Amino acid sequence: MAELVPQLPLALRAPPDQRLSRYVDAPVGLPEALHALAVGGAAAGLYLHGAHATGKTHLLLATCAEAEAAAARAVYLTLQGLRGHVRAAVEGLERAELVAVDDVDAVAGSRDDEVALFDLHNRLHDAGRGVLYAADAAPDALPLVLPDLRSRLAQCARWTLPVLDDAGRAELLRQRAAARGLDLDDAALEWLLRRCSRDLGSLTAIFERLDRASLAAQRRLTVPFLRQVLEAGQA
Repeated sequence: MAELVPQLPLALRAPPDQRLSRYVDAPVGLPEALHALAVGGAAAGLYLHGAHATGKTHLLLATCAEAEAAAARAVYLTLQGLRGHVRAAVEGLERAELVAVDDVDAVAGSRDDEVALFDLHNRLHDAGRGVLYAADAAPDALPLVLPDLRSRLAQCARWTLPVLDDAGRAELLRQRAAARGLDLDDAALEWLLRRCSRDLGSLTAIFERLDRASLAAQRRLTVPFLRQVLEAGQA
């Protein structure tokens, strides 16, 4: 039986929260650079790097949404789970105006995958397309085995994403609550931040669960309600 290659959507509708304006504490100039890339008015390549849960995927999806709002075709591609299959996954992506490649570090060290990514980069460049990369580390810190790929990635405009402090995490949750019309008072916010993981992915997932529970129960996000929902989820 032939080995199955993971199938990925070529176009992705970003969730409403995934917008450039919703990214908290962005480095100065980064939202503008991503918007320019999305609408075809910037250098062809950008590279984002930062620790886990610094919002890399958020920014890639948000940039794709900006491109689609400008009537351009955008493709989001995560390399997680694609080790050994990158060439098949990137076939024909140069037909999109913007390609956002997430989790570059997931295939670092796999020569065939690196060659496929290098070839994609060249095709996008030759076609005048935009490309946006994201990884946990800068190109020179990735365990790449293909010097030419490292060189191409290093030529992109590079931005380092910061880890949010407590004030930034609080602002993120306030934005999420406001976007849904939820009333999250200061006491509930402080309680939530004190008891939940600092990991933004986990924090966002917890907030999504609270949002659904609040809607179902028609309850405000008070400390007693937060405690009830979170303790029930641990049972």
